[in-house]
Amino acid sequence: MVDEPDILEGRGRSPPAGRAIVPAPGALSPPLPGRDPDILPAMDVRAVARAVEDRRDEFTEALGALVAIDSGTYTPKGVNEVADVLEGRFRGSGWEVDRRPHRPEGEGNQLGDVLVARVEGSGSRRVLLVCHMDTVWPEGTAAERPFRVQGDRGYGPGVSDAKSGLLAGIEAVDTLRRLGMDSFGHVTFVCNPDEEVGSPFSGDAITEVGRQSDVAFVLEAGRANGDIVSARKGITTIHVELTGRAAHAGVEPEKGHHAVLDGAMKTVALQGVNGRFPGVTVNVGVLSGGTRSNVVPDRCVLEIEVRAWESAALKEAMEAIRRILELPNVPGVRAAVDLTTEYPPMERGPSSARLVETAQRLARDLGFDLADASTGGVSDANLVAAAGTPVLDGLGPVGGDDHSPDEWVDLAGVAPRVAILAGLIATGGPAVA
Repeated sequence: MVDEPDILEGRGRSPPAGRAIVPAPGALSPPLPGRDPDILPAMDVRAVARAVEDRRDEFTEALGALVAIDSGTYTPKGVNEVADVLEGRFRGSGWEVDRRPHRPEGEGNQLGDVLVARVEGSGSRRVLLVCHMDTVWPEGTAAERPFRVQGDRGYGPGVSDAKSGLLAGIEAVDTLRRLGMDSFGHVTFVCNPDEEVGSPFSGDAITEVGRQSDVAFVLEAGRANGDIVSARKGITTIHVELTGRAAHAGVEPEKGHHAVLDGAMKTVALQGVNGRFPGVTVNVGVLSGGTRSNVVPDRCVLEIEVRAWESAALKEAMEAIRRILELPNVPGVRAAVDLTTEYPPMERGPSSARLVETAQRLARDLGFDLADASTGGVSDANLVAAAGTPVLDGLGPVGGDDHSPDEWVDLAGVAPRVAILAGLIATGGPAVA
């Protein structure tokens, strides 16, 4: 994920972290009473769970191989090694692959390649999967902290954020195909190299495919308590550079235009926006300027972050923020404003609510309850939502302690999580006539 969630609101009950329920062979007959009519016999989620569980050792071995590759965002060689592994697996099972380099060969690529894989099914629904290949870890971390299994958990850099999600997506689709349950029209899987820094390169590809899809699933890890994610705050970050005029603070301060004073007054006003608009938070995280105590400062920089649950509230808040930034508190000080990041909110609308209900019914077929959560952190799901496509996130295997040395994934829970994802791919979302 781009950052850790700062707000978490679960709905309903979730399985304990690490708990997994894989049905025994005899559990398939008779059918459960009250089975949802949209989940046809051709999509038997429990059969998928058993098939994935049968391949648990292979999944764990493949995960260990990916974790052993240092693939920090700014280690493009490592990210592309992960892409090589995934491309080989895609092609080996009949997917078409489009690989897009960050820059033409020889121009000094700073990021890894975007991998866009596609496979056809027997139905009409256009499904998008998104997961990232990059991690937050520098070169050498995989050797210092190699993949290990302790009990039902796997540990290592990037194990839950999000290398297990990459494998879970491929496993879900290929299991459906092996079992003859490929009722989707086609699945497009975007594996991106730069999510941890806001997807500056891959964002266009994600948005492009998102607009061409009927439904999307983002494979960030499930919350540590098992929750999936149905809403994320949007984020706008703002860089403000204030320019005044320097002067000797002791001899002729009246000739100066105090940029830091202007910035301080703007900071007070900006922090006052908090509480004015529902669900909107504003934070001036950086206020810097000046050179010496005897010089009236002619420059000041503000770094501002705005978060919101809803686009309408974000728009209102941004209008108020613009007015504050345009107001010259100190005569002679000018402001240059740059919106450096804009992630629209991933709102929990009727379409995503229906997807949540489908996921919950699939979970009940597997013998446990599933809840959804709203989080203040952002992911590529925000980009998909902005394209107008119904989307759910947190559909990778359950994990936790992301971005820390204790990062883990629940290996015992892989089978039911992959089965739920497979069920959503096969039955969730609108079909194309």
